[in-house]
Amino acid sequence: MRSIRFIHHLWLVADFFIVAYWIRFTTFNPVLRRQRYVANTSRISRKFLKAFRINLNIKNEQALRALKESPYLLVANHTSYLDVILLASLENLSFITSVEMGNNYFLGPITRYGGSLFTNRKRPVSLKQEIQNFSDAITQGFKVVLFAEGTSTDGRTVKEFRKSLFQVAINARCPVLPVCINYRSIDGKPIDDSNRDLIYWYGDMNFGPHFMKLLNRRIEVEINILESVVVHEGKVRAELSDEVFGSIHACYHSPKERT
Repeated sequence: MRSIRFIHHLWLVADFFIVAYWIRFTTFNPVLRRQRYVANTSRISRKFLKAFRINLNIKNEQALRALKESPYLLVANHTSYLDVILLASLENLSFITSVEMGNNYFLGPITRYGGSLFTNRKRPVSLKQEIQNFSDAITQGFKVVLFAEGTSTDGRTVKEFRKSLFQVAINARCPVLPVCINYRSIDGKPIDDSNRDLIYWYGDMNFGPHFMKLLNRRIEVEINILESVVVHEGKVRAELSDEVFGSIHACYHSPKERT
């Protein structure tokens, strides 16, 4: 059974790249090319939801629908590469990711052909230009995702946000949409210390072995779309970051609903 699921995943990866290469060689306008890349990522992510046997429960989906026609900065907590699949299945999104991820032998090409935007955290001198690039993407109509913790975590809590990239929303004068991702169970068992590393991908974990352990599992995930934050005149990035962090942190640690 696991081998069949592995072949299914390989086919989906091939499907993604076939379409991505077609986009690359037939679309010459860079903005239109990124639009098509992110649409392809969204399309394939919905297929990966089924392949990973993910049951996705979306809370307050109307807040997402309210911004359907508007570009924005989406900010979410981050514990796994699955987060990208979950969010991309909901909407056409362009993800801010690290240069290191872009250089990864396997995930790198996926991020590049997925329409991602890149930041070099080891080179602070480039931050000002990166903020401008990300702001420009939003003004071009893209919905941009920021994992503000800076890296994926072990899921025990939401770590303090890095404030610098919140300047993107201020420059672009766009709303910020906080989203809380909470993995509830795997194979029917609540997430705890005995199984958290089956889901969460962080630190120096190798992608291949982690991915293989996820095959043939059943995963329950809850996504809370929180109320968007309007960026008023005079609001600074530290204030914006703290407000968004507070809402996501409170949601992440709120009592689980009983079913």
